[in-house]
Amino acid sequence: MIKNKRLSISCTLLILLSAPIQADEQCNLAAQATPDEAKSYLQCLDKQIESLTRIQQTWVNKITLDLNKIEEETGNTQLLPIFKRSITSQNKYLEDSCKWRYLQKVPNGTQAAIVYKRCEIRILEQHIEVLRQPIK
Repeated sequence: MIKNKRLSISCTLLILLSAPIQADEQCNLAAQATPDEAKSYLQCLDKQIESLTRIQQTWVNKITLDLNKIEEETGNTQLLPIFKRSITSQNKYLEDSCKWRYLQKVPNGTQAAIVYKRCEIRILEQHIEVLRQPIK
């Protein structure tokens, strides 16, 4: 019980500390970007994705702990498996939703990568917003 409480507090603290990361990194790409500028832009997008993925995982961990606590208190064993399935479905949705956009831009690999990463960022931001909604 004490371990779960400490972990929950740690997750909450990480969420609070990581929230500004979302808006800190602004990536800009010039209209007629050179290959080096495009590469730097893609690397910037990768950093954003990394930060958002970390924030998303922190929320998933927090909700998992909260659902475990609810399960202990109420005996309701349905919540956690459904939540875990929703996370798997969300990951598949992100991949498929961004993949068709990527394929639409092929054979221009740079444009395809940019479109995919921008899509991934938007979906991660949306999912984090959904995860932030209180469960109680």
